[in-house]
Amino acid sequence: MRVVVAEDLAELASEWIAERSAGTDPFRLALAGGSTPKAVYERLASLDLEWHRWHVWWGDERLVPSDHADSNERMAREALLNRVAIPEEQIHPLRSTEVALPDRFDLVLLGIGADGHTASLFPGDPGLDAVEPIIRVERPDHPRLSLTFPVVNGTRAAAFLVSGEGKREVLGRVLAGESQLPASRVAAQETLVLADQAAVPVA
Repeated sequence: MRVVVAEDLAELASEWIAERSAGTDPFRLALAGGSTPKAVYERLASLDLEWHRWHVWWGDERLVPSDHADSNERMAREALLNRVAIPEEQIHPLRSTEVALPDRFDLVLLGIGADGHTASLFPGDPGLDAVEPIIRVERPDHPRLSLTFPVVNGTRAAAFLVSGEGKREVLGRVLAGESQLPASRVAAQETLVLADQAAVPVA
């Protein structure tokens, strides 16, 4: 797992994603939710890219209406998708376990929770060993849908977006390979962490 660090994570990650998309047709991407990806998406929206080649899914989603404040779809549409020229038919919200996925993603974006979860794959959940591509995950706030490890680890690249001092401890544990943390189980063809300085563990 390679770590790339910059003071401005949104700038680093948006430029890296843009480079990954260049020349890939179609470019098949799964988005992450959360405040850190939101800043990345807002920066991405300012770039002049070949958006017509992009096909977009989500790595996980809460089972709430698409206009709900907790919806990852709503966040991504407001920060990115409503601001760029990706054809609507190439946007694939994660609203059921029957959503059709590509044979292989070019890039899956991920976050890391304080408990080491990624997407909606949480420590101790039976879904960690699921073989289905999409599973329903019961949580105290809202039920969720999530891509599973066979999909995430089958992608060409998986990138964690990590920012803030509050993620430093768990990122250190993930980089150390603690097997009980779901994020430690991500092992795509290329797996890397895009982080700001505050999130990087002190050596």
